[in-house]
Amino acid sequence: MPSRKKNLFEMGTNFEDGWKSDNKDQSTKKMSTEIKEPNKHQLHFAKEKRRGKTVTIVKPFYLVKADLQALLKTLKKKLGTGGTIKENSLEFQGDISNTLRTQLEAEGYRFKI
Repeated sequence: MPSRKKNLFEMGTNFEDGWKSDNKDQSTKKMSTEIKEPNKHQLHFAKEKRRGKTVTIVKPFYLVKADLQALLKTLKKKLGTGGTIKENSLEFQGDISNTLRTQLEAEGYRFKI
């Protein structure tokens, strides 16, 4: 039986509980679980280009997931566009920030200046 050689590159570091070589699965973001009324929100818009098309993003929403899904459904119907929920934001297809803003203000939401 061959003898096992000791690892020559061991530095004496102790990798115990909680240490992983792949930190991608650890989420560092802390989501606020605080639920706010529509008039207490301070929403803002962001636009991104994805595959050559514009996506309008509105965030942050502090709502229960069921309420956020209901809001998304009504906005998609009124605006005639597709959309989805990602974490605490709503994403809509196209550059519709002006019409989206008027619809959200009619629902009672406020925006950052």
